Amino acid sequence: MGSILQGEVIRSCLKGAFLTGLSFFIISIHSLAYPFNIEGEGCGTDCIQCHKIEKDEASEILKDFVEKVIDVKQGPVKGMWMVEVEAKGKRFPVYLHYSKKYFFAGSIIDIENKRLVGGEVKPAPKKKVDVGKIPLDDAIVMGNPMARKTVIIFDDPDCPYCRKLHGELKKIVSERKDIAFYIKLFPLVKLHPDAYRKSKSIVCERSLKLLDDAFSGKEIPPPTCETNQVDENIQLGRSLGITGTPTLILQDGTVVSGYTTADRLIALIDSVSSEK
Repeated sequence: MGSILQGEVIRSCLKGAFLTGLSFFIISIHSLAYPFNIEGEGCGTDCIQCHKIEKDEASEILKDFVEKVIDVKQGPVKGMWMVEVEAKGKRFPVYLHYSKKYFFAGSIIDIENKRLVGGEVKPAPKKKVDVGKIPLDDAIVMGNPMARKTVIIFDDPDCPYCRKLHGELKKIVSERKDIAFYIKLFPLVKLHPDAYRKSKSIVCERSLKLLDDAFSGKEIPPPTCETNQVDENIQLGRSLGITGTPTLILQDGTVVSGYTTADRLIALIDSVSSEK
């Protein structure tokens, strides 16, 4: 009898927690939908007369969360803008509150008509750059320098995703003698303050071993030369629209952002070669 009663208590608590959460969700949606309180401060019913935002401002607000803002328009619910953004190879909407302090990503459902309103997630168009504009004199070569298939990589020695990718690159060059990687040091100074010094040290020596050591967490000695090469890499990367690491550029100029596995990268490399 005690266990039955205990089960009823647990079910009652769970039900209460669900209803509380549901109430909170409804209140939150209501507060998002109307940016002013019930006393009616601020604008009237035509929100866009008072609440305006340009794409550049939305880009600045969301810069730490997405790679690019494509478009900004009024959202399907009052009190928010729908911002079409691009991140990790996808285009999708996020909803930015008129206060410019909050946004959320997800679907908005029209309950009455049982349909999705707003934007949808879709693949981002392939980004390409002119590989002829990328000098490779300073690059750290991994693999056979005479290989027919090449990939350029913008790398940060303190980036954890670059470190993961580095292990996948080693797998590829151990199996495929026709693939080589040309690594350009592109430290994200704001995120990794010491990466700039390490990058200069690696560039001075043009040393794959030093790059291996950096990714292994070993101490990297000070630079042994004066060089502007890392600064030039940073300027070049920015001019190509590169904002994060690792960024890979295939032989046809296709840009691949972020960590990827050896198998997937090989498939991408081979697909580009077969298209030529």
